[in-house]
Amino acid sequence: MRIAQLLCGLALALVPLPVAAQSLATVERNGAFVAVEPYAPNIVRVTISLERALSDAAPGHGISGKVDARGWTHKADGSGDVFASSALTLTVDPQPWPKAPSQMERYFVPSLPRVSLSVRGADGRLLTRMNGWELAPHTVNGEKTFKAGASFAAPQDEHYYGLGQNQESTGPLDLRGRTIDCRHYYDAPAGETVCIPFLVTSKGYAVVWDNPSATIVSPGLHGSTHWQSEVGERVSFFVITGATTDAIYAGYARLTGDTPLPPKAAFGLIQSKARYESQKELLGVAEGYRSRGYPLDVMVLDWFYWTRMGQLDIDRTYFPDPVAMNKQLHDQGMHSIISVWPRFERESRYFNLLSAKGWLLKDKDGGVVDGLPVRADRAGALLDSTNPEARSWFWEKIRDNIASQGFDWFWLDETEPDLVPDGNFYSIGSGDRYHNLYPLVHTSSVAEGSARDRPAFRNLILARAAYLGTQHSGALFWSSDVQASWEALRRQVPAGLNFTASGHAYWSSDTGGWQWPSGPPAERPVLLDPAGATAMGAEYKDYPELFTRWFAYNVFTPTLRIHGQRPGTAIWEYGTAAEPVLAQFLRLRYALIPYLYSLGYRTHETGAPFMRGLFMDFPDDPNVANLGDEYMFGPAFLVAPVTEQGVTARRVYLPAGSDWYDYWTEEKHAGGQWVTAAAPIDRIPLFVRAGSIVPLGAQVPNTSARQPLEAIRVYPGRDASFTLYDDDGVTNAYRKGAGTRTELRWSDREGRLSASGKLPGGQDLQALVRLAGAPSALK
Repeated sequence: MRIAQLLCGLALALVPLPVAAQSLATVERNGAFVAVEPYAPNIVRVTISLERALSDAAPGHGISGKVDARGWTHKADGSGDVFASSALTLTVDPQPWPKAPSQMERYFVPSLPRVSLSVRGADGRLLTRMNGWELAPHTVNGEKTFKAGASFAAPQDEHYYGLGQNQESTGPLDLRGRTIDCRHYYDAPAGETVCIPFLVTSKGYAVVWDNPSATIVSPGLHGSTHWQSEVGERVSFFVITGATTDAIYAGYARLTGDTPLPPKAAFGLIQSKARYESQKELLGVAEGYRSRGYPLDVMVLDWFYWTRMGQLDIDRTYFPDPVAMNKQLHDQGMHSIISVWPRFERESRYFNLLSAKGWLLKDKDGGVVDGLPVRADRAGALLDSTNPEARSWFWEKIRDNIASQGFDWFWLDETEPDLVPDGNFYSIGSGDRYHNLYPLVHTSSVAEGSARDRPAFRNLILARAAYLGTQHSGALFWSSDVQASWEALRRQVPAGLNFTASGHAYWSSDTGGWQWPSGPPAERPVLLDPAGATAMGAEYKDYPELFTRWFAYNVFTPTLRIHGQRPGTAIWEYGTAAEPVLAQFLRLRYALIPYLYSLGYRTHETGAPFMRGLFMDFPDDPNVANLGDEYMFGPAFLVAPVTEQGVTARRVYLPAGSDWYDYWTEEKHAGGQWVTAAAPIDRIPLFVRAGSIVPLGAQVPNTSARQPLEAIRVYPGRDASFTLYDDDGVTNAYRKGAGTRTELRWSDREGRLSASGKLPGGQDLQALVRLAGAPSALK
């Protein structure tokens, strides 16, 4: 039941009373209604509107958490309406009856009733203050609506992270002082933008903005953080507080859903190309890895394997027996992913059906939107995935037409969507009102369908756009069709860190860039002889070097995928000099699988990403607040990618509060300083935090094979623990407690590693221990 209390001016002090579970309170401020809904002790929603029904309405799409007011109290006194829990206190300020406006105020004071509020932590410290809200009337797509916004105080020492994917930066991570156009936009000049309206701050709180229309966010600009959405009749947002960023991510997961553990194959090499033109070519690449002894887990079949866009079929001229093709991959321990698009040409077999049922994006006159007047690849109509019947139909056709041919997982491309919905209409409303929603509803078609029809088989989706809650669909995200240039590589690092800071742990980029390799002449001598390379034209002499640096970087991103629009993409197609270097990095990735898979399980449990901006783990070191070209990869590794052509060293900042080991030399360095790290072409600057445990696996052809541990490296300097997790890698039994968890503990005083139980393969623990920095006889 909802509890409402009407306040005019200053209210008399009331004795605080516990608010009943599953309730909220709505207070009035001179005609503005302010609803307060707790979702946990550290999560609260605020909704403001001129209409009571709108302020009391449920939150929008992507919010799956439930109202939970247990432990909360509400009182009204001279300070306003105070809502308190063990974790935070939210105070809606009192607003005296407004006086008559002065002549100046008649022109410049907004017409909305004033609403302001503050949020304090458990210790009483002010975390944030909302100073005002706005509803500015305008007409969008024929609809009379408002621009809806709010402004928050922004102290000079506050830093901001998240908001999805923005590729404008080539280094700085902090969003402070920037204006972010938070909308999905494939053609953004620096690379595709993706909006996840979740902003994490350095002050122990985050804001989840509850509006799917295009939104402008200006964090910390002129002393204010301002949000303004293009379409809305209310302001709705959540505040999540936490003593650590991981506590904030746990709150985000509670609010929007957990992150499933991907299949183990997702942590190995995913090999793709735009495009494999035949069954013979695809199997030939897989055999190329196998015959050379290089590990490989997934082969990807990208677009134009169909007879026509929207047929949802497989062209048997070039892929005569996809069942046999997939069986051959499976027999070799590999898996497959196939690209499925949401577009339907007028001549395709399903167009008339979808049009008749109203399951395609429509224009203002009710006609089907067929392509856009830009870029030749935009022919076809868009499936309206906001319609649950259309979503169900889409999965059933994927299941019957494609999954039945032995394909394991699905690449849902164009999830922005590529056919921009602005000016057009979904079944639930205007494309402008729901501009950012499509990735959530479209990926859910496969996530829900797979869970229903393949309940024992672990789902995986490739997607290039996201929204609140899309992490719950089992999607792996990537930065879209970026350029094949050094500049594009530099932009990937901060873009990826802010994406994972947005509560979505699985992000990577197309290794080497997607666009046709084309770049200016190298400014320095190339570090890899391009002789024998077939992946690019002869004029791009430094492309093998670029690809190798990009590959080394992606070895230390949550997923490792090679993709691109070039003649060849496999690791032997970048020249005889590059191949052994790439093979070395590939084997390092597979050695890290036990470590990575355990991190994936921890993310499933906690919601926290494992590719982490340094601000997450070193909040007391002011030097890391804006570092966007280095990051933590799990609790152990500090990664500093090389993104400049021809260089063989780079400066790396080692955060204060810990000692650090050079991974390659095991030389120990004190934290809180800059060092110059050697970076020959066969190394990525890589440091390990003192007090780390890193399990390393033996080499395997793919993750389908049992991978015994080859070593457990211990980096002394403080006590440490690491939970080693393993399971079958393909089923959903992990959700019911299956798998083995072994707690590894390092006592620095005793110089001893212990385990809570047997290792996953039953190996002897002490025989595997390798102590960093010890004499060679002890390693």
